[in-house]
Amino acid sequence: MPKKKTSSEKTAKAKKKEKKKMMQAHGKEETFQKTTLDQVWGDTGNTRYGTLNQEEYSGSLSEMNKSDLQAHAHLHGLVPIDDRNRLTKKLLSEFKKYVSGFKSPSSPTNPSSLKSVSKEASRILSEGS
Repeated sequence: MPKKKTSSEKTAKAKKKEKKKMMQAHGKEETFQKTTLDQVWGDTGNTRYGTLNQEEYSGSLSEMNKSDLQAHAHLHGLVPIDDRNRLTKKLLSEFKKYVSGFKSPSSPTNPSSLKSVSKEASRILSEGS
C-alpha cells in the first residue's frame, strides 16, 4: 500500500506553482521625437553603447575587468579613475544621459487641449506676472 502524503508534501507542491506575471499598462503613448539628424537617417542609438537597455549595459560593465572598464571610460571621454565603483556609477550616469537625450518624449499631440484653462486658473496664473 502506498504511503499517504503528509501535509508538508502538499504545501511543497502548492509552493512550486508560480504566479503569472501581470503587466500593468499606464495608458500613455510612448512615442519619441527624433532629435538629431542621425535619428532621422535611421540611427537606432545602439552604435555608441551597443544597447539602449540599462540592465544590459550594466551587465556588460560588470563583466569587464578593471583595465577594460578604464579603456571603455576613456573611449567615452571620461577620465579613467582607479576606483571601480565610482567609475561604474559615472559610466552609468553618462549612459542614462545619452539614452534620455536620444529618446526625448514627443510633444503632446493635441496642444489645443492645453490652452483650455478655466477662468479661475487664468486669474491665478495672471497674478504672478
